[in-house]
Amino acid sequence: MSANLGRFLLTLAALGGLSACSKPPAAPTVGASANGPAATALDATKPSPMGPAAAQSAAKAPVAPPEVTLPAGRTLRVRTTTALSTKTAKPGQRFEAWLSEPVVVNGTTVLPKGARVEGVVAESDPGGRIKGRAVLGLRLTAVESQGRMLPLQTSVYTRVARGTKSRDAMKIGGGAGVGAAIGAIAAGGAGAGFGALAGAGAGTGVVLATHGAPAVIASESLISFQLRTAVSVPL
Repeated sequence: MSANLGRFLLTLAALGGLSACSKPPAAPTVGASANGPAATALDATKPSPMGPAAAQSAAKAPVAPPEVTLPAGRTLRVRTTTALSTKTAKPGQRFEAWLSEPVVVNGTTVLPKGARVEGVVAESDPGGRIKGRAVLGLRLTAVESQGRMLPLQTSVYTRVARGTKSRDAMKIGGGAGVGAAIGAIAAGGAGAGFGALAGAGAGTGVVLATHGAPAVIASESLISFQLRTAVSVPL
């Protein structure tokens, strides 16, 4: 009996060992491996290292609006809103105008027609007497875009007064005629010669005492300027 019992116990032990070997491997503990599926799922649920406040701030960061650059040499055509004259205008005096046509780049309107433009009187010279002519110069300083004024550097538009030689000659000749008539009445024929000389001198004095015609740029005048430097215009 004891021998049989021993064999029976050995048989049970052998069967127990086989049963242990046939069991499936235990499921891995959640989070046990950094590269496992469970670890990946846990990583997906982790909060951003930036934190909620930093993430919201990054999402709300302003984006710079697109811009178009107008190159140097680009022409701007404007119409003046008031008359300007060398009789009253002073260098540095401001004036206003508006774009007479839109500025278009690659089919996109960068500056619309009617946009407000500002400028200054660059030169206002009444001109020398007799030979000199009055000169009036203007340049642009800013144009309105998206509710603000963009600084500009442009060429100078110059207006030169018309010549007055014929009018001055009439003044001198007219003075000589009047002087000759007065001299003839006062002293006969001989007095006419002296009166002509005196009258001519008086007419020349009038011309020397006055400037020539002023240089004038009328209101609603169409003027063209060229950009001296490039300008970035927001869209």
